[in-house]
Amino acid sequence: MTKKLFTRTTLAAGLFMALTGCASQEQAVGWQQDQTYQFTILHTNDHHGRFWTNRDGEYGMAARKTLLDQLRTDVTAQGGTSLLLSGGDINTGVPESDLQNAEPDFKGMNLLGYDAMAVGNHEFDNPIEVLRKQQGWANFPMLSANIYDKATGERLFQPYQIFEQQGIKIAVIGLTTEDTAKIGNPEYIGSIEFRDPKTEAQKVIAELKANEKPDVIIATTHMGHYANGKHGVNAPGDVALARFLKEGDLDLIVGGHSQEPVCMEGQNLAKPNFAPGDECQPDQQNGTWIVQAYEWGKYVGRADFEFKNGELNLVSYNLIPVNLKKKIKLADGSSQKVFVAQEIPQNEDVKAFLTPYQERGQAKLNIQISESNGKLEGDRNVVRFQQTNLGRLIAASHMQRAKADFAVMNSGGVRDSIPGGAITYKDVLKVQPFGNMVTYTDMTGAEVLDYLNVVATKPVDSGAYAQFYGLTMEVQDGQVHHVKIGGKALNPSQVYRFTVPSFNAAGGDGYPKLTNHAGYVNTGFVDAEVLKDYLEANRPINVQAFEPKGEVVYR
Repeated sequence: MTKKLFTRTTLAAGLFMALTGCASQEQAVGWQQDQTYQFTILHTNDHHGRFWTNRDGEYGMAARKTLLDQLRTDVTAQGGTSLLLSGGDINTGVPESDLQNAEPDFKGMNLLGYDAMAVGNHEFDNPIEVLRKQQGWANFPMLSANIYDKATGERLFQPYQIFEQQGIKIAVIGLTTEDTAKIGNPEYIGSIEFRDPKTEAQKVIAELKANEKPDVIIATTHMGHYANGKHGVNAPGDVALARFLKEGDLDLIVGGHSQEPVCMEGQNLAKPNFAPGDECQPDQQNGTWIVQAYEWGKYVGRADFEFKNGELNLVSYNLIPVNLKKKIKLADGSSQKVFVAQEIPQNEDVKAFLTPYQERGQAKLNIQISESNGKLEGDRNVVRFQQTNLGRLIAASHMQRAKADFAVMNSGGVRDSIPGGAITYKDVLKVQPFGNMVTYTDMTGAEVLDYLNVVATKPVDSGAYAQFYGLTMEVQDGQVHHVKIGGKALNPSQVYRFTVPSFNAAGGDGYPKLTNHAGYVNTGFVDAEVLKDYLEANRPINVQAFEPKGEVVYR
């Protein structure tokens, strides 16, 4: 590995030097003056159910295990030790995992040797009983210092974990985005309080200094990295956390949530178009290093540190791709995907352990249910910015099932696209993995107008941005105008029925809460099942029939 020197000096250095010469102090801290210690932080984040390889043979936990074993061997050969941390969001994203409550993922993490993880917002996609079962599967702590039980005022998770390596005491704090209260399912988190992670970190660090006296303090977070602290509609993330604390309070943030490689081109300037194999300069804010390893186990991050006389130096940092591929053109004009680096073999023991989980769902998931004549667009960078054929198709399926007049679908509930051609049940579950129910509400036109003035004005680049079907309108200056339902102008006194996922009906994404409205009904139909039935009943799907044609105009 090519080494680059990144110097970071902790305030602990000055404190220790003031105490040098005191033999009892040397014994208390556990490390020896003038000796250089090496330790490494390995990290991943936003796993989202990717325990198995994708269709191109990329990533997967078995290959990640092989890589981690190689890295640990390398670290040991250099006289160092290591910790493996996760930035959270183990749940939600792949049907084989979702249908089994991420059991293969948490148990697989045991085999890979994770030492701790941050609790992510998607850990709350299931009832709390499932989350507690996942904690039982995990042989490592799930950390979060800022999640509290509303009734008791007590923390729901362990706030930190202390590790001692080579006489160096390392504290790892867990923190979770406040946005969980907004984007989590209200049915599951109604009794939970997500406090400001910045102030909770400040509180925990003070406690650690008073009681544990660690040499190094790390935060594993699920808060997101937003360059220069520009978080938009999202809750403040890792940059804001580092700037909030006193310089020297936090040595390293191992992040997640924004699902990106945190590689900087300059101060407060993220590197665009990072590609596998590129050099990666981590962010540094207020003396704190910030790292993140994209998503899905595509990379393993490796941060090599040296510790001497209380000073901590980041010696090198790399994002190591896990069997990622790139497309190359062949001489005959065709193309094929090839590994960007030498292929990492899969660990046979891990693969053997995960195989039954993979096979358990394949027979059902891979059955073709429909077909289409083109792509149904659900990519995050499209569906959260504009109306798309897939967003509208999903809304249409809900509208038909509930016999409604129009439908509202939050774009955050559209998690993937469906390529043209054969459509399987697995494709459907990748698009809608959350298991929300289709709900409908009967409202007067006057109430509908108030509702649309909230949901139709949600900002782009957020999961709250709404997809619509069955109505036309214009949105301008934070208000809706010229609303027509079924081709007729909205009548304030007429009663209309519309659908919205149960997540939003309960107040998710900041939508108006509908569950206490007299006209509210939870149909009991799971969204993915409704979409599956609609695709089957209307096969083959003509994607052009669902393309937006100016029904919703933003001015």
